Amino acid sequence: MKKKLHLWHRYCGLVIALPLIIISLTGSILVFKEEIDHLIMPELASVNASPGTRLSYDNLHTTIKHNLPNYEIGSWEIFDDGQTADRVYVLKHGTDEWFKVYLDQYQGIVRTTPQAVDYYLTDWLLDLHYKFLIGETGLWFTGTISLILMFMGISGLIIYRQFWKKFFTLRLKVKRIAFFSDLHKLVGIWSAPVLLILGFTGVYWNISEIIHHEFEHADEPPHLVKGPLYNHQLSLENLMVTAKTQMGGFRATYLMFPFEPDLPITFFGDVANTSFVTSEYASTVSFDKETGKQLPNYDIREAPFFLVAVDSFRKLHFGYFAGLPSRIIWCLIGLTPLIFAITGCYLWLKRRKPKRRMQHKNEYVTS
Repeated sequence: MKKKLHLWHRYCGLVIALPLIIISLTGSILVFKEEIDHLIMPELASVNASPGTRLSYDNLHTTIKHNLPNYEIGSWEIFDDGQTADRVYVLKHGTDEWFKVYLDQYQGIVRTTPQAVDYYLTDWLLDLHYKFLIGETGLWFTGTISLILMFMGISGLIIYRQFWKKFFTLRLKVKRIAFFSDLHKLVGIWSAPVLLILGFTGVYWNISEIIHHEFEHADEPPHLVKGPLYNHQLSLENLMVTAKTQMGGFRATYLMFPFEPDLPITFFGDVANTSFVTSEYASTVSFDKETGKQLPNYDIREAPFFLVAVDSFRKLHFGYFAGLPSRIIWCLIGLTPLIFAITGCYLWLKRRKPKRRMQHKNEYVTS
């Protein structure tokens, strides 16, 4: 059994080596997506203001509509740290295509014309990481890679089930094949828990997206946005005040507008007294898109354990649950598949050579 498991572990590693390296390297980079955006395009992604001085939602909403009359707002990432510009995602009239603009929320300036959601470097890397640049088909591909990654992590721990004995074993003054074998095992032992988390959360998200796109909306034609799907006379500022009043300690981080006929206006945000792995989008307050009447809200503090666990996947996957230290660790572990690929391929090739020599020798003898 162990021999067969070892064989499957080896061949699965060879099959997914290249795509796994791509997914892992892009993931390591995306751990610092915000910092990279601020560094390479500060004129778009960065602001310099005092936190708490952003303009009202109504003022900013009017500014966006004035600057983008041929688009409808679909969603809006909200920041108030004095450093990060808001990101607004819009749909062009007559299409179901999404575009992205940067908004200076402190001065009321739309900084860019609408660009494709994968136009900027880190957004392109995100699409490569998530869908391999091939749309919904990429969800199946990356989901499969994540499943195999989970299998390799579990099978590796089973194969080396006495792994605690090798926690610090790395022989240096030995032949290269022995060194690479030690390095492969050592890196695998240390990185397995995080890789299992990354694989599991990745599989969950991919399966969720596949179910949403391929099954729940498979027979529905795409909705082409031809105009506003909500009452533009509603005061977003008043809705925000209501959200804070109804849910103590609520801080909005994301605003979703109706981009399909049956959707409400929804504020996503975080609340006080939650776990360190609770995401900043964990709780929601929704309103009727025409009347502004409050709909039942969703408070993560009152949610069942399963939903709380699912919400924690965001911080666990991207590694920002403990600030900079956890992000650095996640970034470094994202590089380990490169080590696995180099050491694993080297060991596979070296171990095949004796078999080939023996095969040639037997053929020579029999002839």
